[in-house]
Amino acid sequence: MRPYRFRRDDQLEAEPAIHLKTRTVDPKLERLSYYLDQFFRIPGTAFRFGIEPIIGFLLPGAGDALTALISVYIVIASARYGLPKIVVGRMVFNVAADFLLGSLPLVGDAFDFAFKANQKNLDLLNRHASGQHRPSFGDWAWLVVLLAILGALIVGGVLLLVAALSAVHFR
Repeated sequence: MRPYRFRRDDQLEAEPAIHLKTRTVDPKLERLSYYLDQFFRIPGTAFRFGIEPIIGFLLPGAGDALTALISVYIVIASARYGLPKIVVGRMVFNVAADFLLGSLPLVGDAFDFAFKANQKNLDLLNRHASGQHRPSFGDWAWLVVLLAILGALIVGGVLLLVAALSAVHFR
């Protein structure tokens, strides 16, 4: 069923289909996702990447933790739009996979260029945001539990990195 809008003379008019495909729920989140995942383009190709893999490369471990925290902001901001719990869980999984696999030396840097967790999460937000109902206490509790697990993974990864660096007397 196509959405309709009223013209000035109170007659229904179908909205153009192209408008439905280009509509975004939150332009600020889209801009943040764009900078993190698609800001640069390799000339002559359609391949795009953002500042996330660059930060992860320049600051191994800590850069991945920093960009994971920014990604968590996108998940928290997305929860305002009444997403189903399974969608929020999938968004948290995308951030966790990006952090954990992106933290691996060398392989993780290549993974960061290919896996665009923020863009995937924004696509989930645009697809599932209905705005019909407000998030309940249970929705927020589910989000807090998932984010606590993700936070434990991030802190554990950073502590593991610090322990590994101190074991080789890196100062």
